[in-house]
Amino acid sequence: MIGVFGGTFDPIHFGHLRPALEMFQDLPLQEIRFVPLRTAVHRTQPMATAAQRLAMVQAAVEGQPGFVADPRELQRTGSSYSYDTLVSLRAEFGPRLPIYLLTGLDAFAELPTWHRWEDIAGMAHLVVMRRPGADEVTDPELRRWMEPRLATDPAALAQIPGGLILFRDVIQLDISATAIRSQLALGLSPRFLLPASVLAFIEREGLYRPHKPLLST
Repeated sequence: MIGVFGGTFDPIHFGHLRPALEMFQDLPLQEIRFVPLRTAVHRTQPMATAAQRLAMVQAAVEGQPGFVADPRELQRTGSSYSYDTLVSLRAEFGPRLPIYLLTGLDAFAELPTWHRWEDIAGMAHLVVMRRPGADEVTDPELRRWMEPRLATDPAALAQIPGGLILFRDVIQLDISATAIRSQLALGLSPRFLLPASVLAFIEREGLYRPHKPLLST
């Protein structure tokens, strides 16, 4: 059983890593694959190159058992769709392995805008990570669609390859890649918002910031 966590990771930070760790500990997952997107569909394009973002993910997950940097989307051309990622994973692992697609509540609320979204829901389980007390999905059509697929027992997901939806409360840190890039652009330090190994890579590459030393904060 594997989890899949996609994103631009421009850069990856603790707001990504902490919820993923909670899901790894909470669910019967053998690994979580962090899949950097090549070409974003629902947001602005990444500032760092594909190679740089992959290197940052590799630095972030190094030493954490079960966390894997997966480059498959960076090796494809065109837009990066979750559907295509799952097709690729199914080709590699076969039709029977349970796959858990990890997503946040905001992204899940936009599910009907995703490419071939109903096919995605049939190819993998959707695990919706939310902060405790967060509002549920309010769109009535999406609610009607998801209610027959809702699971409350994580063990149910291990019994079939996909098709169920599970909501899980996680600690969600109020950290964004946009804020980190903004701090770096001002010459400020985003220390303690992302792994030290990732910050060291950013500094070596001169990413996101003017060419001057970071101000201590």
